[in-house]
Amino acid sequence: MVDADQTFVIVGGGLAGAKAAETLRAEGFTGRVILICDERDHPYERPPLSKGYLLGKEERDSVFVHEPAWYAQNDIELHLGQTVDRIDRTAKTVHFGDDGTLVRYDKLLLVTGAEPRRLDIPGTDLAGVHHLRRLAHAERLKGVLQHLGRDNGHIVIAGAGWIGLEVAAAAREYGAEVTVIEPAPTPLHGVLGPELGTVFAELHREHGVRFRFGVQLTEIVGQDGMVLAARTSDGEEHPAHDVLAAIGAVPRTSLAEAAGLELADRAHGGGVVVDERLRTSDPDIYAAGDVAAFPLDLFGTRLRVEHWANALNGGPAAARSMLGQDVVHDRVPYFFTDQYDLGMEYSGWAPPGTYDEVVIRGDAGKREFIAFWVKQGRVLAGMNVNVWDVTEPIQQLIRSRAQVNIEALSDPHVPLGSLTS
Repeated sequence: MVDADQTFVIVGGGLAGAKAAETLRAEGFTGRVILICDERDHPYERPPLSKGYLLGKEERDSVFVHEPAWYAQNDIELHLGQTVDRIDRTAKTVHFGDDGTLVRYDKLLLVTGAEPRRLDIPGTDLAGVHHLRRLAHAERLKGVLQHLGRDNGHIVIAGAGWIGLEVAAAAREYGAEVTVIEPAPTPLHGVLGPELGTVFAELHREHGVRFRFGVQLTEIVGQDGMVLAARTSDGEEHPAHDVLAAIGAVPRTSLAEAAGLELADRAHGGGVVVDERLRTSDPDIYAAGDVAAFPLDLFGTRLRVEHWANALNGGPAAARSMLGQDVVHDRVPYFFTDQYDLGMEYSGWAPPGTYDEVVIRGDAGKREFIAFWVKQGRVLAGMNVNVWDVTEPIQQLIRSRAQVNIEALSDPHVPLGSLTS
């Protein structure tokens, strides 16, 4: 039974943490809620950092989850710019690394997120080498892209994933020259496979982006602390004034690992192992968002999902679970992107090797279509490109596990909802 004498501590001040705190109050919890954020900014959403805010189309204040006054108004004890460096599971305390403060908890939620994967090559200490994960990164990169655009400067981007491509699009809109270095044969190869990766390659080429596939960045060349060029594994040297490392992210699990919590292996993306209620191997500690590896029976695997929707829904699910409610966190993974005039939503999970074929409904040449990843007639994932209001029926198709008629699936005149009826 939850009562006013209890203390719930949330470690991590991103979207998942802020929404968890909001949900605890909305569900009537009257105890202490302590939210600890290692950034000095109030909790914010990350998608604008590589989209609207980076492009100058959204104001800085628009990224925050709540108004600053909301936390005091809802009796949330918000600690900004503070870190937790130790969990004592026996004493049920967290230790602040900055001033040594000890806080006792009844329930603890870890939403520590992920951090950018670092390039392990010479030259990464140069001033023009960037990462994009935090608001401060986006503020700096926004100024860099504006400067490059004015001066016809050149940025090299290591990695053709979502962040790399979204920054490439923003850079081109500012007028900067862009070269993308990617070891795989197509952009987004590990997510979309070769069939749909080519769509994004063609989109960016049309806007002047240069790609170098099948090679890796091996050295960043500089002089007087500034970037001059980027070298690749094929021996080529690419002119650059700045370099963005967009080679993925790793979950921030050091706190959980030191506390002895079970971690997922690399095959499942790492992260903190949780059950369907987002409980870790300690029944009083929960995890959500980018750091949590949760079971998804729909795909017969354990997943760690780094996208916005997982944080948006995972934080509240964890909060309700902490309150003793019957919670099952099994949402179909969802993410979206905006690049130039292309808008896309993706639902499901179908990395290369898990599907038999990709079925296209619509006109891929005009970039107005839906792609379905299918295995033995069952839809594993769907991606709608410049086609809207179809996420719900796509997810229904995935959840139904129904074998569908491929001809009907590819026919835009057949309603998606009829394929599961």
